[in-house]
Amino acid sequence: MIRIDILSATPELLESPFSGSILRRAIEKNIVEVYFHNLRDYSTDKHNKIDDYQFGGGSGMVLMIEPIDNCIQELKKSNNYDEVILMTPDAKLLDQKISNKLSTLKNIMIICGHYKGVDQRVRDNLITMELSIGDYVLSGGELPAAVLCDSIIRLIPGVLNNETSALTDSFQDNLLAPPVYTRPANYNNIKVPDLLLSGNKSKIEDWREKKSIEKTKKVRPGLLKK
Repeated sequence: MIRIDILSATPELLESPFSGSILRRAIEKNIVEVYFHNLRDYSTDKHNKIDDYQFGGGSGMVLMIEPIDNCIQELKKSNNYDEVILMTPDAKLLDQKISNKLSTLKNIMIICGHYKGVDQRVRDNLITMELSIGDYVLSGGELPAAVLCDSIIRLIPGVLNNETSALTDSFQDNLLAPPVYTRPANYNNIKVPDLLLSGNKSKIEDWREKKSIEKTKKVRPGLLKK
């Protein structure tokens, strides 16, 4: 079983992604445990304040180190974490290899950035990894945290009905997935390629590999350099 703890200024934003589909089933099967922690519960301020203005001036509020550290230290009393991850746009991009690696761990903590960011001392002293889901800025790290969790949890054995499905996803071999088709074989005279109906598994696999390479060259040529 894998345990994931998510630290957030707005944990209510995380409830919906984990209440349906694959993530919910993984939790119900006891394959994964996911816990949300409200940083305001770890503030020593009488108003439960967790952010403040930047030293030196500048626009935007910054998440304070104290409530984050208080929460981390409390959780570490009962858990040993393999990774403590900060979700922030100015970090290494999440990719399939990272998700594959994280899916083999037992305890992961995820900190959701918010406002203008977090006190740099959090990044320098309290975390082990920083991840981004893209070169753009969102209102907070909650949606990126949910994306990260989905990418990890679906890889854990027993989560997907067909465990080989995740192994044929895009990016597993630095190629995009080939086209896929289903019934009807002929829809308004738009037909499925005849080869896919032939039953010749060897030729079908060759076709899929060829199409994967063609698609990757056209859409994401940089992947082939890896």
